[in-house]
Amino acid sequence: MRWDDFRSSDNVEDRRGEGGGGMGFPGGGAGGLGIGTIVVLMIIGWVTGINPAILIGGAEQMTRGGGQSREERVDPQTQQRRNQKPTDDSGRFAAKILGNTEDVWSQILPNQTGKQYTPTTMVLYTGGTRSGCGSAQAAMGPFYCPLDKKVYLDTSFFREMATKFGVKGDFAYAYVIAHEVGHHVQDVLGILPKVQARQQQASSKREANALSVRVELMADCLAGVWAKNSNDKWNALEPGDIDEALAAANAIGDDKLQEASRGYAVPDSFTHGSSEQRKRWFMTGYKSGQTRSCDTFRTANN
Repeated sequence: MRWDDFRSSDNVEDRRGEGGGGMGFPGGGAGGLGIGTIVVLMIIGWVTGINPAILIGGAEQMTRGGGQSREERVDPQTQQRRNQKPTDDSGRFAAKILGNTEDVWSQILPNQTGKQYTPTTMVLYTGGTRSGCGSAQAAMGPFYCPLDKKVYLDTSFFREMATKFGVKGDFAYAYVIAHEVGHHVQDVLGILPKVQARQQQASSKREANALSVRVELMADCLAGVWAKNSNDKWNALEPGDIDEALAAANAIGDDKLQEASRGYAVPDSFTHGSSEQRKRWFMTGYKSGQTRSCDTFRTANN
């Protein structure tokens, strides 16, 4: 992928090197949760397929009586350091991919949906940090927090993709970032709040999981929409790039992850979609380049 000529985003908050998490609460936990509770919730999330960030965030809200996550207090010097543009390869890459998503979505979202695009902020961290949704841990993988409108990324995840999933290539990594930005696009469009309300009203865990799958597949499709429009304008893609993205989507499908960890897959527990679904929806977005093609909620089957 020809990413080096992309514009670097100014909306990157680099918290790497701040030491284990900047959580700053007694007992080493997030928002008053002990480290033992966090570990248990992460294990539950891994087994059930539920994003641990959601479990931890929910537990924190229960601990605080349903209130919002505490705001992190940051001194001006720390904030100034965080706002400096990354100079290392992985940081530069993340900033440039984010910048390109901004350039693409700020143009096509108003044209295709009539909605103005408000950029997200990407938080780069190492090990752990605070998010508006609670504690962010590297084991969670990249995620988008709708409460603070930020994408959280431990850049060591790129190495994990290569070592744990056997997925390599800059476009595979760009796909991961574009997927999380896709969740922000959903938020801008007002989709995420509606889905979260429906999940709270769901009659079963199976129904709630099915809604989550549709949200995730839509984000895959929106990543494809970004890729198509970026390539049309900047000729950004090189031979093999799409294969890299499809390899990434294949590796992180719920069926593949569950088969690797359990030895079998349980479709009713899927929260992100199967490998086949994730690849298919990415290509749906890539082939059309149109946001409207990504409406996973209007299809009988995903």
